Amino acid sequence: MFFSTNKLFSIGQFAKLHEINKKTLMWYDEIGLLKPAVIRENGYRCYTYEQSSILETILMLRELNVPICDIQKFFADRSAVALENLLIENISKLDQAIAHFTDIRDVLVSKQQDISAMLRLDLMDISIIEKQQKTYFATVDISERLPLETEIEKVIQQTKKYQIHRLHDASYGAMLPVEKLYQGKTDEYAYLYIQMPKMPNPRQKSGLHLQPKGTYLRAFCKGSWEKLAVRYQEILAYARNRKLKLTGFAYEKGINEIVIDTLDDYITQIEIPIKMD
Repeated sequence: MFFSTNKLFSIGQFAKLHEINKKTLMWYDEIGLLKPAVIRENGYRCYTYEQSSILETILMLRELNVPICDIQKFFADRSAVALENLLIENISKLDQAIAHFTDIRDVLVSKQQDISAMLRLDLMDISIIEKQQKTYFATVDISERLPLETEIEKVIQQTKKYQIHRLHDASYGAMLPVEKLYQGKTDEYAYLYIQMPKMPNPRQKSGLHLQPKGTYLRAFCKGSWEKLAVRYQEILAYARNRKLKLTGFAYEKGINEIVIDTLDDYITQIEIPIKMD
């Protein structure tokens, strides 16, 4: 779009050109961030087209949530170097925000897939599945049966250690050693786990539990946790009848806690690795 360089725009025209409210221009004038090029005798503010690049820079920085004081500081002593530094800093912040929202999207997609699958579940079914990817868990040792407050503190420490923003950013559950399962000790859990929302860096991996990819037995249990013991008996019978050897841990997680009002409707997903000869 071409405008004569000597044309003056009223505050309303200039605001419309840049798709903002003219009160925003009045505020920028009041704080000295962008003053009109001309103020007529009748008090009307007028702007030139050359001021458009300044306003667009201000609007861009505001979209990046750059504080007004930082924008004022830049325009008080502006230069190409100062603008470059300001943009580099805010591009980095934007990249972090994008990464965070990408993680949140991945969690939402995972939850949506879980809910969609849950709506089609036959809760009495026991199946054999293939997990195509290994998964990393931050774990909290609960084998010592410490007070609940201590276990909660350990969970908090793990979320901070691995920079998990909030628990909603990851799946979480409990791990029951298979040897305890075969012994009928289905309440002797070893760990609480928090699934990492994204692949950890190499330095982090050494402190994490690896849930391997491979062949798993999958089952579900509806109701309170007291019903898990009976469900595990059914799982063992299923494995025994098919001469399957279970190994490692039984990984439990709730898949519908957000949509229920009572534990009677709670659904626990159980996945146990099958040892392959």
